[in-house]
Amino acid sequence: MAQLIFLIIVIGGGWMLYKKFIKDAERLSSRTRREEKERQTGAIGTLERDPVTGEYRVKRDEE
Repeated sequence: MAQLIFLIIVIGGGWMLYKKFIKDAERLSSRTRREEKERQTGAIGTLERDPVTGEYRVKRDEE
């Protein structure tokens, strides 16, 4: 029984690490694509519209 619980914990931990890896890889690839597009167009940053105020601001990596 203890082996089964250990196996479930190991599989669950592996699944969580896999999902974290995929999320980080997608974030990195989208940032790389955005930076490449900015480099091609000569832009300094990407503007994003704030839905609440309606103002445009430079998009940050944290957002």
